[in-house]
Amino acid sequence: MLHDLLPGWAAERVGDAPRHPSFVADDGFPAEMSLNWSGGQPELRVLVDCLSEADAVRPALAAMSRRFDQVSAVFTDAPLWYSLAWRPPRPVGYKAYFGLYGWPAEQRFAALDQAMERLGMARAWRDARRRVGDDGRRDVEFLGLDLVDTAESRAKIYYRNHGADIHELDRMASVAAEHDTEDALAAYRTLAGAHTDGGSEALTCLAFRSGLDRAAESTTYLRMPSLAPSDQEAVERTAELLRRQGLDPRPWYAVAAALAPGGLAGSRGLVELVSYRAARRRGDVTTYFRFPVYPQSAPIPVASGRPGAPAERSLA
Repeated sequence: MLHDLLPGWAAERVGDAPRHPSFVADDGFPAEMSLNWSGGQPELRVLVDCLSEADAVRPALAAMSRRFDQVSAVFTDAPLWYSLAWRPPRPVGYKAYFGLYGWPAEQRFAALDQAMERLGMARAWRDARRRVGDDGRRDVEFLGLDLVDTAESRAKIYYRNHGADIHELDRMASVAAEHDTEDALAAYRTLAGAHTDGGSEALTCLAFRSGLDRAAESTTYLRMPSLAPSDQEAVERTAELLRRQGLDPRPWYAVAAALAPGGLAGSRGLVELVSYRAARRRGDVTTYFRFPVYPQSAPIPVASGRPGAPAERSLA
């Protein structure tokens, strides 16, 4: 299933450096894996960057979702990512992401205004922009779409926060209608350990659904290498969060150990992000893995035909 969906770059040799660096990972590798731990059965997610094949992929994604087709033309020259998510025995779900990180801020917001109007979510988006504010402490970097056309399908807008402490991250998350501040702050503190801040470049995702006047829910992503001295410590903090959410951490320990054959104590950055959503369901924790494919960081890619460059790579 995954093999059939991978872009053509998947058949290329890895080599010593990426031929076309991606914004997905610091070393330019164009894919990541993540696991969501809610619902009693983990959900496997795989994200890929289409790179130079975005135009060839768009028709297939448009065939999956009328919503994607509605807004695709707004982001013609934007980088395109997509992902699959599988929680057996449910069918596979798909998402698409338009990267805005290489565009000037005014063009990012102009494109989002147009897209959210087409999706029928303009009022909720205007409300979110007002609540978020504009103090120069964050950048908007992605629009994500669930590739299924139902009332529950989301449009998701991702912000990168600069220098935010956990209370500012909670304020951002509180822009959404469904959010539990007490629960969220407890989760952030568990992941941050002795840190009082939210670490480097934490992310906020606001999710929108049709028919609502406000963002429906939010997810906060903490960048664990900026908060924990090793992957072992990141794993321990995540396990504690899972326990506090009533989830068995043993599968998490097993996966993390299997993905770090050299041992977790001596590695850092395999567990790149841990996200938490304090909304509909308890235990909504997702862990994101970045595999060290290349030995050094790659040049940061910029969207074609657009000035500007981001400070650091991001996840959608």
